[in-house]
Amino acid sequence: MEDNKKVLKGFIGGVITATLVISIVLFINKYTSGEIDTASIFDNTKTQTTSSGVSSKAVEAKVSIIKQIIDKYYLEDADEDKLVEGMYKGLVDGLEDPYSVYYTEDEFKSLMESTNGVYCGIGVTVSEDANTGIITMVKPFENSPGLEAGILPGDILYKVDGTEVTGMEISNVVAMIKGEEGTTVNLTLVREGVSENIELTVERKQIEIPTISYEVLDNNIGYIYISEFDTITESQFTSALDDLNKQGIDGLVVDLRDNPGGNLDVVNSILDQILPEGMIVYTEDKYGEREEYKSDEENQFNKPLAVLINGNSASASEIFAGAIKDYGIGTLVGTKTFGKGIVQRLIELGDGTAMKLTISKYYTPKGYNIHKIGIEPDVEIELDESLKTQAVITHDEDNQLQKALEIIREKLQQ
Repeated sequence: MEDNKKVLKGFIGGVITATLVISIVLFINKYTSGEIDTASIFDNTKTQTTSSGVSSKAVEAKVSIIKQIIDKYYLEDADEDKLVEGMYKGLVDGLEDPYSVYYTEDEFKSLMESTNGVYCGIGVTVSEDANTGIITMVKPFENSPGLEAGILPGDILYKVDGTEVTGMEISNVVAMIKGEEGTTVNLTLVREGVSENIELTVERKQIEIPTISYEVLDNNIGYIYISEFDTITESQFTSALDDLNKQGIDGLVVDLRDNPGGNLDVVNSILDQILPEGMIVYTEDKYGEREEYKSDEENQFNKPLAVLINGNSASASEIFAGAIKDYGIGTLVGTKTFGKGIVQRLIELGDGTAMKLTISKYYTPKGYNIHKIGIEPDVEIELDESLKTQAVITHDEDNQLQKALEIIREKLQQ
């Protein structure tokens, strides 16, 4: 009897499905071949083709059909500007490159604010897994609204104001989190070991991005933390290194952990203050055209040096780490880097919008491209498990930092 019920249920389900499919087909036929004459629109559209063989007239015709269908049958009022912007975004999305992005005017303004060092938001760095689209809270800044609200490193960002963000372009997600000072944003987080989603309401405040922090640690060893390579970072690094040298440091630790990268020119200018004369990095585009970035002999750092790296050290951070490793002037300490060995260029489109496009691969001084490979540390050491979800880690309990300091002390004794 039970089997008969299952058969009957399956049969009814099949009839419903078949009926639904037929209804959809009839619906589409009615709306595309009847009241909107799609055939005539497509007439003679294959006479003009692009170099790739795509008919430009056919593209225009199809856009026209879609637009007419939306105008005639879409239930709500369509925003013409958003439709057009969506087309531009779709064109770049068709590259299936997670690092190539089209920015609307508002998105571009937001991007430029953050790279200039000041913006209104919650003060948390985020990263996106290029394969899964999962967005992770990497590190909340000290004294930031995000930290005060309870965000921890490793939290997965699931929703922003009720909108699921997994798979969205990360700059668009960041733009959703930012906003006017004093307003709030609702975040839904997933945290390992917690069964329920975590709901937080965070007030936006003006954030000054702390791209550089530095101090002198025990044994007269300098420490510089670089959170990312923004336009303001070069001058901040120069001031920090000058100050540490004036204080007479005997060695230096540069901390690039959780640094997602940034401006190519900035990281090269910083490395020029450290490396001997020679190649810093070079890039090659699709035509094999090569662009070289070199350091001069004017400034070099000749004291014991260690560089801290981890799986969130990416792009410009890997240029930094790769150059230090190839020249052999410092010790890389930590875990393997992210593996982003491609370069993007930000291109303004003249109307307030812009696009970021992958244009070349970069190579370390010895000719290595580390895209999807990463850079192995000279001394591998994992951060203690208990510290991985801790928002603020003291120097004393930071086992990776302590290892770097130990290496420098050993070099000073040689």
